[in-house]
Amino acid sequence: MTAALSCQGLVKRYKDVLAVDGLDLLVERGECFGLLGPNGAGKTTTVEILEGLFPADAGEVGLLGTRWGTRDDDALRARIGVQLQKTVLADRLTVAEIVRLFRSFYPRGRDVDEVVALLGLEQKRDAWFMRLSGGQQQRLALACALVGDPELLFLDEPTTGLDPQARRHIWDVIDAFRARGGTVLLTTHLMEEAERLCDRVAIMDQGKCIALGSPAELVAGLGAEQLLSVRLDGDLDDQALAALPGIGAVTRRGDERVLSAAAIHEALPGLMALVRERGLTLTALTTHQPTLEDVFLQLTGRGLRDA
Repeated sequence: MTAALSCQGLVKRYKDVLAVDGLDLLVERGECFGLLGPNGAGKTTTVEILEGLFPADAGEVGLLGTRWGTRDDDALRARIGVQLQKTVLADRLTVAEIVRLFRSFYPRGRDVDEVVALLGLEQKRDAWFMRLSGGQQQRLALACALVGDPELLFLDEPTTGLDPQARRHIWDVIDAFRARGGTVLLTTHLMEEAERLCDRVAIMDQGKCIALGSPAELVAGLGAEQLLSVRLDGDLDDQALAALPGIGAVTRRGDERVLSAAAIHEALPGLMALVRERGLTLTALTTHQPTLEDVFLQLTGRGLRDA
């Protein structure tokens, strides 16, 4: 496949922060690629550089066979769609007027009424922007990003603040865009969203990519059938837990231990026997299938929302 987007050695510094630290990424055409990480990881800064909103301090960016800073910048902007983390539009323009305005920015595009219907905004077609709910404003921002019929779509936290039904509707819209041959670069805090939409994800922390692969590959890398979350009424060293049959890595999160269990039928009896032997009491024990959140926890010792 031909790359839709790439960056090599990307660096962005602010006064007191190295926001992006030598980042390398490659997004194939037709792919949905996710950027995951806590607030402050460098995701939004990276996306804004790739969108051409801000220059990098170092590194190279390739976009749809060209790059920013050439005489073709206007033509390149016509080939991308952008939904920012928060979009503020004129209070007293209607939904239809706003989508029509954005359509006028592009030499070609999609029918305004078609896009309004696609985002489920027909009943709000004549409503002012200031009268829309937060979720409706999010859907309108996505409509503005799609109306130019882009080849590459940048989505920065596209379903923030949406209820589950509206979120699933947006996922269907993204699927339909990809079915038309489009490419998506997505940032999200929602692990379900990344696992549902993304072919591959890059997990970012402190401006670097610390893991890259499909969601299934990254989760499989934990080597765990189940994860056991354990709280005890006393201390128990991690080495003793890691030595239990069926247990791999042991990670601490506050007063909780997270145990990777490759064979839960061996791990649970061994854990209970060890607790009894040490004269301790389990105050909490839960199990769950591993997720991308757990991948990040094992890599960094903190959760994706613990920035």
